Amino acid sequence: MNTLRHTLLAAMLAVAVGATAARAAEPQALVAPPSGVLGITDAQLDPAFWVARAGAADSVVLDTRAIAAINDKVMRLDPSMHDIRHLGATLPRDQVKGWVTQLTSKPSKTLYDVDGKVVPAAMIDAVMANARVDGIPPNVTPRYGMAVRRSALRGFPTDLRAFSHAGDTDIDRFQESTLFPGDPLVIVHTSQDGKWAFVVSPRYAAWMHADDIALGDAPAIFAHVDATPYRVITGAKPDTVFTPEVPALSELQLDMGTRLPLDTSVAADQPVNGQTAYTSWTLSLPLRGADGTLSFHPALLQRNQDSAADYLPLTRANIIHQAFKFLGERYGWGHAYNGRDCSGFVSDVYRSMGVQMPRNTGDQAKSPGFDHTLYTDKDSHDARVKAAMALEVGDLVYIPGHVMMVIGNIDGQPYVIHDVGGMSYRQADGSMRRIKLNAVSVTPLLPMMFNDTQTFVDRMTSIVRIR
Repeated sequence: MNTLRHTLLAAMLAVAVGATAARAAEPQALVAPPSGVLGITDAQLDPAFWVARAGAADSVVLDTRAIAAINDKVMRLDPSMHDIRHLGATLPRDQVKGWVTQLTSKPSKTLYDVDGKVVPAAMIDAVMANARVDGIPPNVTPRYGMAVRRSALRGFPTDLRAFSHAGDTDIDRFQESTLFPGDPLVIVHTSQDGKWAFVVSPRYAAWMHADDIALGDAPAIFAHVDATPYRVITGAKPDTVFTPEVPALSELQLDMGTRLPLDTSVAADQPVNGQTAYTSWTLSLPLRGADGTLSFHPALLQRNQDSAADYLPLTRANIIHQAFKFLGERYGWGHAYNGRDCSGFVSDVYRSMGVQMPRNTGDQAKSPGFDHTLYTDKDSHDARVKAAMALEVGDLVYIPGHVMMVIGNIDGQPYVIHDVGGMSYRQADGSMRRIKLNAVSVTPLLPMMFNDTQTFVDRMTSIVRIR
């Protein structure tokens, strides 16, 4: 009798222990604070919290040689990238027309302006006429240049902002991306009014304001791009020092990851643009002349602004610190609103560590230059959750139209930082709660709902690991 009792007690104890272990392996229920952002307290908004949880946070994940190999592979194999250093002396019309019409085709759906009014068909026709696609000659001579300021890349040669829904002005369907001061490019076509240039840059081809470009010789442009010594901008978006002497370079915004050479032509004891330079870095920046030609001129970046003598080491700590420098920045589709969108956010973070990524989520998710795991309808929910639970700091998780960066794990819950419009999740009573974010935000991954029936994990298309 005692033996049977002991056996039953032992069995019951084993079941209890097993159940406890199973519960411990599952993510714990998350609490919604006053903000409504599930599972987030002030502690999780501090990068130090996540760095402390990251194993071997300061160990180098990829050294400079490995990063250079990845960049080379992306440039060679990824069709969304453009090797503008090795373009021919002339380009065939079909190639140029292909670049232009990939973006600039007449919209098939109704669009709305910033006031919620329908964009008239006549206005669309005028924009299409200004693109003069039929005016591309049989052979095009590319003209090399540089962006002289942060400048929008547009799908059409117009500043008209167009939206899919009246009153929803966060996603301008004519906005594509942005170039930064010192970015090289080639002009392959111009608009009818001469105010817009269709440019091809290493990561994107689109329309750009012609007066944001300075034209020069290719050898001089790429010599400047490759020049040493240089500074890499590691802050979110610091400005150069105010200078009335050169207004075009005064308080010029320099976004994260931009590499700019130092101007070594000025003696250390001589002023730059009317002031001492010993408290700043003297950068060499592109300047557009009255005739549109390129020259280089010194400008100061204060030493107390975040920059480095080289790209930052690719470590888990740096991934976290760099990502959190954008925390709270307003969502900006195509880098609009002086911000960035989800793919722009992750690419700017990795760019500060030397990794050059394709511009858009679809290209990043499947780029042949990266190690990625693709997911299809054949992959079960359980398999996807298992993969999510194994995510590491810096991993990039893609769903249709969106990307998230993993920053760590708490009690079985993977957490991400991402530039996202909002957060939807099921409450304890089964009802759906939706919180508008519209900013770089920290959230848990697993509770995020893609729609009323599917989670973000259910819609996961790819995991990219920069390794």
